[in-house]
Amino acid sequence: MGCGTERSASISVHATTNRQNLLLLVQLRWLAVSGQVLTILIVQWGLGIALPLTEMAMVIALLVLLNLASLLRHHRRGAEVSNAELFAALLFDVGALTTQLYLSGGATNPFISLYLLQIGLAAVLIERWSTWVLVALASLCFIGLIGLHRPLALPVQLDDGVPRLYIQGVFICFLIAAALLVVFIQRISHNLRVRDENLADLRQRAVEEDHIVRMGLLASGAAHELGTPLSTLSVILGDWLRMPVFKAQPQLIQEIGEMQGQIDRCKTIVSGILMSSGETRGENPRRTSVRRFVDDLMAQWQSHQAPARLDYVNAFAPDAVIVSDPALKQVICNIFDNALEASPARVVVRVERREDDLAIIVQDEGPGFSSEILASLGKPYRSTKGRPGGGLGLFLVSNVMRKLGGTLSAQNREAGGACVTVTLPLASLSPVKAPRESRHDG
Repeated sequence: MGCGTERSASISVHATTNRQNLLLLVQLRWLAVSGQVLTILIVQWGLGIALPLTEMAMVIALLVLLNLASLLRHHRRGAEVSNAELFAALLFDVGALTTQLYLSGGATNPFISLYLLQIGLAAVLIERWSTWVLVALASLCFIGLIGLHRPLALPVQLDDGVPRLYIQGVFICFLIAAALLVVFIQRISHNLRVRDENLADLRQRAVEEDHIVRMGLLASGAAHELGTPLSTLSVILGDWLRMPVFKAQPQLIQEIGEMQGQIDRCKTIVSGILMSSGETRGENPRRTSVRRFVDDLMAQWQSHQAPARLDYVNAFAPDAVIVSDPALKQVICNIFDNALEASPARVVVRVERREDDLAIIVQDEGPGFSSEILASLGKPYRSTKGRPGGGLGLFLVSNVMRKLGGTLSAQNREAGGACVTVTLPLASLSPVKAPRESRHDG
């Protein structure tokens, strides 16, 4: 994956997290609207304190309209939510709180401490500079409310020189702020942890795909280098077959023929590597069906590897038209090779359809996978074969499946041996949208 793709994916992760946080702000605002309505009702009719209901109702209506607009934006999945938008939403909340406090006693209102709730949310949700700007504005609003506000006629009942109603209001404000801070900061922290996990996964994928690109370049270079000596050997063997000294020895002629066949196979493999790396894009893709594709692949693999026993069942129905993909052939054959290496006596292959997916199940009677291998399935250089470069097979299979939208899973069978399952969406192989190798942006 190129740096441009990684950067765009990282931006997408941040945008998704911001959309989730915007939804949390919407939920908090609904609670604020409900709390303000309840408080106004209690103060106006429960305590008999006159409030400017019209102005306060207008502020609540504006909060409702902002929430509806935010919900509409949240449901537009393609729309990104930036730091500026979250900052603006918090500024609006601070402005609404300031207006309500201005209409209900200013700095003498015990709910003035709710400024700290807005600042706490800002410290978690938005960038550092935005948070400090919000702190400065909230402080200015607090200072302004000391001198500019509409006073309320409160019943005076003093406790140690402080109005009892004020103490009760401070306590209620404390309970509200504490509960909301705990609930929403925990949920916001969860969103941030999910974002960090997604970013870590993207970085890991970028490293793995860079590793694949390097191996692809090496394989392509090796294929080019091998082409010339293989062609030379093929010409030499062809000359030998025409020489009288070799024609007189039928056994030698047979061995030369076998050597020619193996060289032809090597040339086919080299051509497949070049095709998968994009060297032969001028050729038209070959349309086929799922059943024919897997049947031909199994016949080719069986003729090359000659397993002692192969139990093959193609239960894919109904059939579907696809485009033959050389890279997919290679990774599936890699699974077959691993199964044969683990279990030379018997390999079981079953092909079936699972709704709109192609499933290939490969079973063997070998020793199975260790718990470490199963836990790190698809990671490079995780192998029990004990040779340099081992463990790349399932790593390559896993990455090709991921590019095509499929999955790779493995487990040990109760009867012994291992079972590897490849599941691939048919849409990724359809003629309408044929699979392609990932493009690496610079």
